[in-house]
Amino acid sequence: MTELSAAIPALDEFLRAQETVGRIVQETPIESSRFLAEVLGSPVYLKCENLQRTGSYKIRGAYNRLAQLSDEERARGVVAASAGNHAQGVAFAARELGIAATIFMPVGVPLPKLQATRNYGATVVLGGHTVEEPLRAAAEFAASTGALLIPPFDHHDVIVGQGTLGLEIYDSVPELDTIIVPIGGGGLISGVASAAIQRARQDGRTVRVIGVQSENAAAYPPSLLAGEPTTVTTAPTIADGIAVARPGVSNFAIIRELVDDIVTVTEDDIAKALLVLLERAKLVVEPAGAVGVAAILAGKVRATGTTAVILSGGNIDPLLMQRVVSHGLAASDRYLTLRIPLPDLPGQLARTSELVAQANANVIEVLHTRHGPGMRIDEVVLELSIETRGPDHRSLVVETLRQAGYDPEII
Repeated sequence: MTELSAAIPALDEFLRAQETVGRIVQETPIESSRFLAEVLGSPVYLKCENLQRTGSYKIRGAYNRLAQLSDEERARGVVAASAGNHAQGVAFAARELGIAATIFMPVGVPLPKLQATRNYGATVVLGGHTVEEPLRAAAEFAASTGALLIPPFDHHDVIVGQGTLGLEIYDSVPELDTIIVPIGGGGLISGVASAAIQRARQDGRTVRVIGVQSENAAAYPPSLLAGEPTTVTTAPTIADGIAVARPGVSNFAIIRELVDDIVTVTEDDIAKALLVLLERAKLVVEPAGAVGVAAILAGKVRATGTTAVILSGGNIDPLLMQRVVSHGLAASDRYLTLRIPLPDLPGQLARTSELVAQANANVIEVLHTRHGPGMRIDEVVLELSIETRGPDHRSLVVETLRQAGYDPEII
């Protein structure tokens, strides 16, 4: 059996942290999913950290870090920068331990996350339009006031706190073979892999750990290829909770040693996963928390045995949820928008609506215009947004219109 390097926290540390964070965290449910089991070809369990206090796993690492502070450090207060889950975790942990907390957040932070952080007792300072600006402001605040900066992932105590989730999963899932974990900076997966793999070795077993990143913010694949943490240029992603441009140094060392594979998923994959979790599991999960399910649905993970998927958080802005659900319906071929050129004659709108109804589809939005580039003077354009029941039904709607002499263009 290969010895683990000194970079890996010892199992005893995770066991002590389990007692520490157990003072405030909930042991979240772990639910089996028949639907995902059919997709993957092996049993699948969902670890519901979206139901954790503060709405994500982040409370584990934050509380474990703050619980280690000396009386003198606690008196100085703590500071953090975050657009969401880390902010809430630090604010809640600080309140429970009687520590003053200052949180720097970007101006555009979703209102529910801002209100929750304030409600947990933290002083919130808004500034900047990206996470990098609050990070700089937090570091300056720490330097000028003596407050202790609490990093979101790149710290030993934070990694150990997050790893308590790995112990819960291992102890709850019989015959566990694989754990699928979302990755941003790497705090969660480095802790979960360290704890679960060492616990399995105690029992003479092995556990495979798979990480999942958003395709638009995937710093780990190029970093592992280069052999060191590498900064990447991120693109906008709905999985903003894992949109990290550079791996944590401590996290990278552990992940390189213990994690079996890292895969990426697209925006469409993530939107479909959120929809599946809503419809099949009745769970509200934020995009970053759903990437593990997205990887299964997209065929990015192979079946080797019983699999646990971490749903890392549930803090999603209702406005974003509305947009993501619509996107997920479109990505699943259940929402169709057509652009149909029509002769400018009475009755054309009624005729096309009748054809859609004949195909047992439902029109939910209509745009009818006589103006647009490339249109003839005797022509109008009709845009129909239609609810469909999947790829076959979508094709039927389009074919019904074509057989009636129309030329619909899918938008």
